Amino acid sequence: MDVSTSAVALPPRRRQDKVRFQVSSVGWLLPAIALLAVLFIVPVVYAIFLAFTNLQLLGPHAQSFQFTGTANLSRMFGDSVFWHSLFLTAIFVVASGIVAQTVFGFALALLMQRALPPLRLGIGAIVILAWVLPEISAAFIWYAAGQAGGAISLLTRSPNTNYLSTSAMLIVCIANAWRNTAFSMLVFSAGLRNVPEEVNEAAQLEGAGYWRRLFSVTIPIMRPTIFTNLLLITLATLSDFTLIFAMTQGGPGNDTAILPVYSYIEAFQFNELGYGTAIALALIVLGGLFSLLYVRHLRPELNK
Repeated sequence: MDVSTSAVALPPRRRQDKVRFQVSSVGWLLPAIALLAVLFIVPVVYAIFLAFTNLQLLGPHAQSFQFTGTANLSRMFGDSVFWHSLFLTAIFVVASGIVAQTVFGFALALLMQRALPPLRLGIGAIVILAWVLPEISAAFIWYAAGQAGGAISLLTRSPNTNYLSTSAMLIVCIANAWRNTAFSMLVFSAGLRNVPEEVNEAAQLEGAGYWRRLFSVTIPIMRPTIFTNLLLITLATLSDFTLIFAMTQGGPGNDTAILPVYSYIEAFQFNELGYGTAIALALIVLGGLFSLLYVRHLRPELNK
């Protein structure tokens, strides 16, 4: 028999996921689906509906609110404070999340990999302590540090300068990076342990130095870990509220009013729940765009 003919005559193999899928197994998922619908899908759908109403916390539309179509969206697109808040959100996410936490987290992971055990234990304990602190405690620490006479003003030899008034956005970015770098450090430490040692040894035998091995071997192998970490810290930083609100309440003026803070201000200080929900909806869309971007870059790695 001709081997090529018999090979062509074979029926195409079904995809593995279709082979494993069984309709009867859906029944086991029903409790989880019901819980997801009650605790997530229904509240999100209701919040989306409220974004298209004139609901107020207090006032004539607190109980008898109406559907107003795209009025909140039109107001949002014409709101200069919203666009300023969106710009501040981009600065906060990129500076304190994507850049600072990734760079410092990766540097600390490399240090922990090569440091002596006592030094590794001490550095790890200090960095992780900042992460496990309640966010409100971290906010009070940096609030005190940024005041006139605080640690920052003493270090810069300007004891009368209140840095939360003159450089508020810089201080909250530093505070956020200080608190959350430990997460990136732990993720990268786990990723470095998964880099095959024989690959580094082979590169070293070929004459590659430490930095050449780092950029040509280690980082390409850790690409899925790096993008997964970027996705997680981006979404976490994008939705950060407690740290900034406890430190500055969005001030001075609107200088630190990122989207979660501005949404809260509109909803609970100006009583515009419908408009505040519309701002929160824009935040959800922004998070979804970041997620799609990262997942798209991860897809070639996931398909391997």
